[in-house]
Amino acid sequence: MKSIVYVGMDVHKATFSLCALSGEAGEILAETQCASEPRLVKQFIDHLTEECAPDTEFLTGYEAGCLGYSLYKSLQSLGIPCVIMAPSTMYSSSKNKMVKNDHMDAKMIARNLAANTYHPVYVPDEQDEDVREYLRLRKAVKKQLTRVKQQLAALFLRHGLKCESSANKWTQAYMTWARTLPVSDVLRDVIDEELLQISELEEKIARYDQTIEQFSHNERYEEPVQALTCMKGVALTTAMTLHVEISDFKRFKTAPAFMSYAGLNPSEHSSGEHSFKGGITKQGNSVVRTTLIEAAQALVKGRAGYKSKALRARQAGQDAVVISYADKASLHLLRKFERLLAQGKAYNVAITAVARALAGYVWGMETGNINY
Repeated sequence: MKSIVYVGMDVHKATFSLCALSGEAGEILAETQCASEPRLVKQFIDHLTEECAPDTEFLTGYEAGCLGYSLYKSLQSLGIPCVIMAPSTMYSSSKNKMVKNDHMDAKMIARNLAANTYHPVYVPDEQDEDVREYLRLRKAVKKQLTRVKQQLAALFLRHGLKCESSANKWTQAYMTWARTLPVSDVLRDVIDEELLQISELEEKIARYDQTIEQFSHNERYEEPVQALTCMKGVALTTAMTLHVEISDFKRFKTAPAFMSYAGLNPSEHSSGEHSFKGGITKQGNSVVRTTLIEAAQALVKGRAGYKSKALRARQAGQDAVVISYADKASLHLLRKFERLLAQGKAYNVAITAVARALAGYVWGMETGNINY
């Protein structure tokens, strides 16, 4: 039987803390701290190889964080097996909470590797990773747009400026009103600068959407993404984000497993007769979680059984079974939202519950379990 040495790595931008743990004896073989260079990790392992049995194998691991997949790929290219560990699934003793440093963290990671008390992070291929970065760029610019709009709306509020027409915010009529406000020259410059930023950011987002649409016609994305867009509230960008962020939905055995990964399940702190349910865990992929919540907010705005022209266009040409599944999901989720509000639940609580259920339907669509 081959012996295994587990190398826990607490990684940061400038330094790596390494801890080698014997899989058989459970004793620490070596510890060190080095610069954040994969070749130094290889040197550390090569030195251990000279002291260990000839058939000894090595497994390295680090917590998912700022380095993303770059260290994983670098070590794999050097012939060193590596796993990226999901922090929320790792065991941590109370001692680690009282005394925490890089040395202790590396030791904790090595022990989790040896005991297999963790879930590995899925590593996407290069194409999925590139498209994901582009989608995240669009999401970041969208946040910038929202922030600028909030700043301008706050300015109007501070100066008592209110659009008297029935135009909703940020419509063409509202923007025309903002451009023609009778204000001082200095305030006019401020408003015009804000409006210019809004216009530039909207142009960027429109350009990004065109590129994302081109991505969606790629052979590997077209079928699953088009199926997702049959669901109310799930437009093309939303479908692409969900599909690319997860890449392989079949790694989740059940819909509740995917809901948990998205961090949409309620937290719990119970002991004996005392039970307390808190807010959602917010563990897992934050981009997937926020995307599902945004989709839920769009979904509940409509009426039960009503399909917009945009939704009908997205469903055109799709399989009847897929459309039926999407329509049933939309109807169920909308009624769930209305029922929760009728029970006195807060709007955000109801939206989160709808997003959690929507995650289950998305999992069903992606895995072909459309009877879920």
